[in-house]
Parts: sequence; C-alpha cells; structure tokens
Amino acid sequence: MIVELRSSAIRTVDYDPASRQMRITFTSSGTCAYFDVPAWKFAGLVAASSAGRYFNNHIRDQHSSS
Repeated sequence: MIVELRSSAIRTVDYDPASRQMRITFTSSGTCAYFDVPAWKFAGLVAASSAGRYFNNHIRDQHSSS
C-alpha cells in the first residue's frame, strides 16, 4: 500500500504487512527499505502530524535498512 504524505521530509511510504517491509521515499535522498516494521508503526507514520519526527523517533535507528 503506497501512501503519499504531506511532509517536507518524506514523499511516500509503502508497506507490505506480509513481509513487514516499509519503503520510504524521502524528498531529498531517494528511497530506503526498512525491515521487520510492525503495522502499528506504519499506521503511526501515516497519521503523524510530523512524519519526519515520527520517523526519527520510531523507525530510523530501530530497524535495519538498505
């Protein structure tokens, strides 16, 4: 499920619940995949008033990426 965000930091987020993989396309640095991300973190990112802050606090350093 690809969701476009109204964020200065994140353009889109794509989440696959079966693999628990989240792909984030940033406004300035391209796309990065994050692994073993629970569905509630995807929902939180989509609903956050600041997607960049939510990403920094809940995803960036807590999940391996490629």
